[in-house]
Formats: sequence, structure tokens, C-alpha cells
Amino acid sequence: MNDKISKQQSDDEMLPEYDFSEGIRGKHYQAYKHGYQVVVNKIDGSTETQDFALPEGAVLLAPDVRKYFPDSETVNRALRGLINLLP
Repeated sequence: MNDKISKQQSDDEMLPEYDFSEGIRGKHYQAYKHGYQVVVNKIDGSTETQDFALPEGAVLLAPDVRKYFPDSETVNRALRGLINLLP
């Protein structure tokens, strides 16, 4: 058996063909925030367009904030605590 095939990469190693060094963080953020369309090309040659948008009241958290507030329950708990401090 070939050594390269039998060797497994550790979980923290990226395969060489995955190069994200030129990636731009947040590149599609504004478009996603305002909604977007997906066009599905079907085998018979027809297309189907689907519109997607964030549900009313949805809020996108910045990545640095998401570290501390991983779900809506923790966000709401923190905001309710701040609301209680308002005069």
C-alpha cells in the first residue's frame, strides 16, 4: 500500500489544494444581509429561481461577538440584563 494513501492527516492540517490565503473575510456579508437569489439549473434545461432573506427581526452577529454569544438564548439574556440597567 502506498504510504501517502495510508497516511491520514491530523485534524488541524489543511490539504495543499485548499488555499485560503487570499480569501476576503466578510466578502458576501452585505449581500447576504439584504437577501439573495439562487438559480437552479435543471437537467431538462429549465431554471428555477429561489429567493432567500433573513427572517424579520433576525440579527447577524459579528464573529468576535459570536464567540461570547453562541445562540439566541445567551444574546437575549445579556440584552435583558442591559435593559434592566436602563433608567
